[in-house]
Amino acid sequence: MIAFMVAGTASGVGKTTVALTLMAMLRERGLRVQPFKCGPDFLDTGHHSAICGRTSRNLDTWMLNDEANRAIFLSGSRNADAAIVEGMMGLYDGVAGGAEEGSAAQIAKLLALPVVLVMDAGKCARSIAAVVKGFESFDPAVRFAGIVLNNVGSDRHYRLLETAIRSVTTTPLLGHLPKDSAIAIPERHLGLHTAEEITSAENRLAAFAQTGQQHLDITPLLNLSRSEERRVGKECRSRW
Repeated sequence: MIAFMVAGTASGVGKTTVALTLMAMLRERGLRVQPFKCGPDFLDTGHHSAICGRTSRNLDTWMLNDEANRAIFLSGSRNADAAIVEGMMGLYDGVAGGAEEGSAAQIAKLLALPVVLVMDAGKCARSIAAVVKGFESFDPAVRFAGIVLNNVGSDRHYRLLETAIRSVTTTPLLGHLPKDSAIAIPERHLGLHTAEEITSAENRLAAFAQTGQQHLDITPLLNLSRSEERRVGKECRSRW
């Protein structure tokens, strides 16, 4: 099973849009995709479920212990070809400033999930490389599977960003999503609009998949080892 986390450098960088795009691209390839969401969020899970045709599950290391999170992940992923976990807030943001408790990074390490890092590049140039380097070095135990840039203004802008990022990391740059994309999800003061308030699931699946095919290369994600042993614990594995 292909499994990875989609996490952002902060809230509002477009990680839900990127996660839905990757889910749609994998579904278009005929894969059964199981979605998950870090934290007690019900808006994002509604969008996940509409795109994947499978109920999205919540993971949370603040309210649930390690065994419960492993069990939810294993049970939800049963019969799936791919599992995609969307993070919350910034990758390293949790319930405290000096510890990882409750963070997406903690869940990524708990489930041995490599991370696809989403970055808002709308107002960035070469400085984006410093952010990439900082996120990669902050916790050496977190592994990265790719980088996706959101709100890129033009092809020239993307080439500038690509050159800067490739100078500091070997993590694959999977591509970018343009500004004013047709797949952007409208927001309001309580968060995203619900899946039911937008368009039909079929139309959205096609739109996300088409945008992804135009702007993203998911080959590195498809090449993630399907046989990689995940640290989920023998007792949970045998139970489920």
